[in-house]
Amino acid sequence: MDKRIFRISLTAALAGFLFGFDTVVISGANQPIKEIWDTNWFLGDSIFTFHGIFIMSMALWGTVLGSLFGGIPTDRLGRKKTLFWIGVLYFASALGSAFAPEPFSFSLFRFIGGVGVGASSVAAPVYISEISTAQTRGRLTAMYQFNIVFGILIAFISNYLIGIIFDENIAWRWMLGIEGLPALIYTIMVFKIPNSPRWLLMKNHADAIVIESITLLGIAKDKASVHLEQIKVALFDTTEKKKESLFSGKYNKPLMLAFLIAFFNQLSGINFVLYYAPEILERAGLASGESLFSSISIGVINLIFTFVGISLIDKLGRKQLMYIGSIGYIVSLAMVGWCFYSGASSVLLLTFILIFIASHAIGQGAVIWVFISEIFPNKVRSYGQSWGTGTHWVFAALITLLTPTFLDAEIGIFKDNPWPIFIFFAVMMVLQLLWVIFMMPETKGISLEELGKLLSRKKE
Repeated sequence: MDKRIFRISLTAALAGFLFGFDTVVISGANQPIKEIWDTNWFLGDSIFTFHGIFIMSMALWGTVLGSLFGGIPTDRLGRKKTLFWIGVLYFASALGSAFAPEPFSFSLFRFIGGVGVGASSVAAPVYISEISTAQTRGRLTAMYQFNIVFGILIAFISNYLIGIIFDENIAWRWMLGIEGLPALIYTIMVFKIPNSPRWLLMKNHADAIVIESITLLGIAKDKASVHLEQIKVALFDTTEKKKESLFSGKYNKPLMLAFLIAFFNQLSGINFVLYYAPEILERAGLASGESLFSSISIGVINLIFTFVGISLIDKLGRKQLMYIGSIGYIVSLAMVGWCFYSGASSVLLLTFILIFIASHAIGQGAVIWVFISEIFPNKVRSYGQSWGTGTHWVFAALITLLTPTFLDAEIGIFKDNPWPIFIFFAVMMVLQLLWVIFMMPETKGISLEELGKLLSRKKE
């Protein structure tokens, strides 16, 4: 059963690979599009440019939309169908972006891909958490994060290789279009995965259909009926027949937990560092070629320590990984700020940036999607996942848009030196550590139904 569930979970987690690939692949098209279509013009008297808002950020706005509303199809159509349509969105975005004749249609197709990214961050973790056992749920759901990081690394490598093979005027189209191949493979693979038995039961499907789904997970037919009854007892012990709003007041605790883990995830500055790593490193004194090479080292460290986090999440638990990550965050961010402030060597600064990346990968990176997917009861899980991921992406958009203005600031404490940004992030991570100590519950080894009862407010 474990091997079959692992393969099925890996298929769903491949949505994360496309997530990571789609998010980063635009970096290879950034400069060519700016030159070919002359998109770097200002919107009125604003500091924002058409290129920044539409070309570079349109996928991010699609991600916000997909995450905020991804719970609707995940609940109504089901986890499997939603994962299938996510693949279709990725495929359409890849081909549409590659063949776009002008910037407006290009932005539209990038937006479509962003919707797929946002929806995948809802549907994939929910699906994996529902088919996993309490003992394996952490590492199986965390495979989604591993695939995100792996997709990011492959996108960087793909862009590099395509840039060598093709002329720069056409290379960017291949960079974007190549995503269509893994998107098509993923979409076909999703056909073979079963529906979530928990979702089928919540939607009142016949027992025979649910048993078929259970057997497809690798459980023998003679044991499937027993397994069905166990799920029913656990599921309907915590699920009432009448519908209940996520914001009825009963779920205030998981709502707050999901909000805060997503909030702190982005207030660590992780997207700021990943998106603007070459510029940050150039400001530290590295030449542009050296900064590009160092950016690849960031991707490698991210991948290695994500794997470490996945291997430990069901052994040490979610809370212990967040302890480790939080302390690593505080030390590394404070030291990065000090390096910028004091003009320390670029090698020392890069060392602490890599420690920061490792701290994120082993802590927040490994935990966030797992934690959000397991703290909400069955009947509101998909909407709760939307709440948590929506919070994540809204703050990701704000951080990505606002922090570059501090990099380019010419007055005050930010002039020619971004050290205050890193000190701010370090202070926020002190708050995260306090949250982990006093508020965050440990969810390791507890069934989804039991967690639903523990974290939901009982009716008075």
